[in-house]
Amino acid sequence: MLNSVFAFAAVAAAQGAATQSAPTWVPLQQSQQQAPASQTQAATVVAAPVPAVRRYLPAGTQVSLAAIQELSSKRVRVGEHYQFTVVNDVVDQGVVVIPRGSIADGVITMKTGRAIGGKSGKFDVTFATVTARGVTFPLMGVHRQQGRGNTVGALLGSILISGTSAQMLPGQIVTAMIKEQTAY
Repeated sequence: MLNSVFAFAAVAAAQGAATQSAPTWVPLQQSQQQAPASQTQAATVVAAPVPAVRRYLPAGTQVSLAAIQELSSKRVRVGEHYQFTVVNDVVDQGVVVIPRGSIADGVITMKTGRAIGGKSGKFDVTFATVTARGVTFPLMGVHRQQGRGNTVGALLGSILISGTSAQMLPGQIVTAMIKEQTAY
């Protein structure tokens, strides 16, 4: 019934206000076929969605990171994940893509303890990802942290003197890079 009313209204509008004759009853399918082409197009034109411009953060973009907690070669283990925070906004074409304070993930990939003969402790952090505004950006880069060796002990060949453990203090800034071009 409602479709019939709309069909009647469409026919009346098609005939225009110039004709004063009584409107005729036309079923919906016939009214669409009899309507002028310009009116049918106007009635069926639907605005196509404008595709969003896709932007990409290029590979090799530098990201400055800082350790959130202290890491020490005494306590870290290979395979453990640690969080880092982004120190400076990462900007691309005037848009802040990765805001300061975003969280990055790093994995301990190598560790040695301090050793006799003046050798220092070392560990490597390999950066994996940083997440900002719902987008995860893959990272690349390895930071090696090492303690101070004891050169005097090494020169004297003393087995009693060892180096120091490697320590990365909270706030210590290191650099990673975006691994591959990523849409944001």
